[in-house]
Amino acid sequence: MDAPTPPQTKSWNPPVMDNGVFAHFVFDQLEGRSNASGTRFRWDGEGWVGNDFNRLWVKSEGFVDGSSMSDGDHEFLYDRPVPRMSYFDAQVGVRTDLDSDPHRIWAAIGIEGLAPYEFEFAPTFYIRNDGRVAGRIEGAYSFRLRQRLVLEPQAEVNLYSKDDPARKIGSGFSDIDGGLRLRYEVSRKFAPYVGYTYEGAYGNSATYQRQAGDSTHASSFVFGIRVWK
Repeated sequence: MDAPTPPQTKSWNPPVMDNGVFAHFVFDQLEGRSNASGTRFRWDGEGWVGNDFNRLWVKSEGFVDGSSMSDGDHEFLYDRPVPRMSYFDAQVGVRTDLDSDPHRIWAAIGIEGLAPYEFEFAPTFYIRNDGRVAGRIEGAYSFRLRQRLVLEPQAEVNLYSKDDPARKIGSGFSDIDGGLRLRYEVSRKFAPYVGYTYEGAYGNSATYQRQAGDSTHASSFVFGIRVWK
């Protein structure tokens, strides 16, 4: 028996080059933090513009307490996927400490992405022209309790190589900012939340804050919204 004749090859259209430019931003924290000392406003957000391989990131966080701003740092980073590391991007750029205290500028290099089990992980290394170095480790995880109800623990740790008394920063393990937030997603892009946060300063950072009359440990009730686009 003769072999069946293979079907005639169809002429396909050329592939679509899907590498357009997109933009995204998210504010994980737009919140008030209330305790016995009063209420402060906290923001923590980031966004990017670019394609799948080249992106410009902007990150910003800080506190506003009355007429003063503290812990304000803003990063401008170039971002590119890390070869052979799925779900992680390498980032390099500049961090500016810009608030009511003396300003500082750092070079920044780090990675950001999803570790196994979808744990958000972002360690970053900073260096200044006077030889000072610093490190920051950020992590968060989203437990989806219900379709719209999400519990998110989050933490940020900062370390410095040298004292910077003008900014009330001590060398070594300087401070931690952690929280537990329960949010209800009215939509995927808008979610009000309530929760608890802890801020702690350690070592010389705690000494400088005590000398300035500030608290070295603070537990707060928080309320806010998480938005993204």
